[in-house]
Amino acid sequence: MSEQRAGFVAVIGKPNAGKSSLLNWLLDEKIAMVSKKANATRKRANAIVMHDSTQFIFIDTPGIHESEKLLNKFMLEETLKAMGDADLILFLSPATDSLQSYRDFLSKELKTPHAVLLTKCDKITNRQLLEKLSEFEPYKSNFKTLIPVSIKHKSAKSYLLNELQKFIPQHPYFYDPELISTQMMREIYAEHIREAVFEFVSDEVPYSSHVLIDKVEEGEKLEKIYATITVEKENQKNILIGQGGSVIKKIGIYSRKAIEKLTNKKIFIKISVDYSKNWTKNEKTLIKLGFL
Repeated sequence: MSEQRAGFVAVIGKPNAGKSSLLNWLLDEKIAMVSKKANATRKRANAIVMHDSTQFIFIDTPGIHESEKLLNKFMLEETLKAMGDADLILFLSPATDSLQSYRDFLSKELKTPHAVLLTKCDKITNRQLLEKLSEFEPYKSNFKTLIPVSIKHKSAKSYLLNELQKFIPQHPYFYDPELISTQMMREIYAEHIREAVFEFVSDEVPYSSHVLIDKVEEGEKLEKIYATITVEKENQKNILIGQGGSVIKKIGIYSRKAIEKLTNKKIFIKISVDYSKNWTKNEKTLIKLGFL
């Protein structure tokens, strides 16, 4: 029997590099919220992936970005903590982008070893891929390995995990191999609802909103979820509800379908909307919501 390996891998990259999509792909389950809008992820979330005799704990992090807003400072601190705590950093660099974000990452002079994952390779030609790989050549002494991948190809999953497990230490499993996440189901439910907010509401509203699961009533075939979405301005509350409740209804339907797919149960969701003035800048409110 192979020696057990277990380790933490911090998934890092600029906002919208595909971090959450990668974790959902590795798990074959949707536990991390995905949005085309940047800076959607707020808190660290651990996804547990088993491969051969290796247990990977992938840490989904907020993007690397600077901001004066207190909430965004928390998000940056979450990312830096994840990088410091990990056995390996997996830096995501979209094949369609320049190397500037990678150069910015290197300037942080981190002690944790890192691998580079070249994502979205399906969006470029083979010739462009070779050119992109050659761009990383001057930096090869910095990274452990450079892995081009497209999450649209199922076969790429084993290839990626085979490469990464070389850098995971021998260690007994940290978690039950049957688990796929360290998140509570309530947190996953909240993220599905927040993703729906990003899907149906534009401008600053999604970034000013927070989802709290007030109560969950579990049944064998039906689960009832009661949630509150908090925004920081009263007019945002009206936008979120929509004329005749049209927007909040879409949010409810979208999140209900996603949660039903995850739980294999019928789901009832009741969503209320409230506002707390400038909560993203209020230290007491952020502490109450578990950010600080």
